[in-house]
Amino acid sequence: METSQAVQPRIAILPSPGMGHLIPLAELAKNLISRHSFSVTFIIPTDANTSHLQAQKSFLQALPHSISCIFLPPISFTDLPDDTKIESRISLSVNRSIPHLRRALSMLHESGTRLSALVVDILGVFALDVAREFSIPPYIFFFSNAMALSLVLHLPELDEVTACEYKDLLEPVRLPGCIPLKGKDLPDHFQDRANEAYKFALEKCKKYQLAEGIIVNSFLDLEPGTFKALKDERWCKVPVYAIGPMIQTGSGSNSSSHCLKWLDDQPDGSVLYVSFGSGGTLSHDQLIELAVGLEMSGERFLWVVKSPDEKASNAAFFSVQSVADPLDFLPRGFLERTKKRGLVVSSWAPQNRVLAHRATGGFLTHCGWNSCLDGITNGVPLIAWPLFAEQRMNAALLTEG
Repeated sequence: METSQAVQPRIAILPSPGMGHLIPLAELAKNLISRHSFSVTFIIPTDANTSHLQAQKSFLQALPHSISCIFLPPISFTDLPDDTKIESRISLSVNRSIPHLRRALSMLHESGTRLSALVVDILGVFALDVAREFSIPPYIFFFSNAMALSLVLHLPELDEVTACEYKDLLEPVRLPGCIPLKGKDLPDHFQDRANEAYKFALEKCKKYQLAEGIIVNSFLDLEPGTFKALKDERWCKVPVYAIGPMIQTGSGSNSSSHCLKWLDDQPDGSVLYVSFGSGGTLSHDQLIELAVGLEMSGERFLWVVKSPDEKASNAAFFSVQSVADPLDFLPRGFLERTKKRGLVVSSWAPQNRVLAHRATGGFLTHCGWNSCLDGITNGVPLIAWPLFAEQRMNAALLTEG
């Protein structure tokens, strides 16, 4: 028993900040353990955000014992302007952790641990160079869809041939094997080409060729033309593996039982589930309008509410839980007037279990890719309300693909 444990192959996984990034990588880790007998070590970049770190630790502690964790020393963002885009902050958290990652890999090597691979996500590709330094095969886990991967691989060429901002393009962007994309539907951080976030994106695109392979959380039946195009070495010189749909499992808890029990009392297919993911936030006006719409619709609903934010639609990305009680921002009397057909929960619900419930008949979603896959896998019709990142692309794929 001890001998087999000693030779068990081990994978290191480096997630970029954000529960929406950590969750699919955790599912990948569980699959590597259960199906291929790997053991896994997560190497976690950290910053001064203690609430985000605590959420990560709580989540990781619930994973199988064959998954270990190394938390890197915190890095600082105090030098960044307040208006720094979240994509830049995430990329910088990995970049500034590179020296700590190098030390962590050295310690693992000195302890006799042989790593079979280092897996990074799409915002951590600058760590691919470090993997090569240690002769560790590097892989990219692409937690969005194949169309988004195609855009990343074609971005340097697109940047060269485009003179204006993408949102001002008169003709759609045409990627091999993909639906035509309106320029305004490209990711948020592509829309200002002078911004550091876009320059980061261009730099990251050039790193993809360092990978031994790209693992995509999508599937052939959803994107057959795109995956076929990605096999063409003219467009992609790195092997691409479709492993989706891979969704969160084992996410239940005692605190989630209330909304599930409420669903038990509702008719089949009668409830609209409303959630904008772990990071999505609405403005106060949007929150009020959504509440009014749900009330006037007369339909049953289960709504995961977060505190509004007037500055950013991704304000909850690093905090997970709302800072203030989000129920305080609802219209006066809303909860009382809708209590017989609606349930409002604060910040979080067991999404996959809600979508799998017989009473759930629709899903109003921000179109984060994890949520898209949750809805698709459970066969629940989706209503698209994209907020940030590549979510407008995801919405286009779902509605036009």
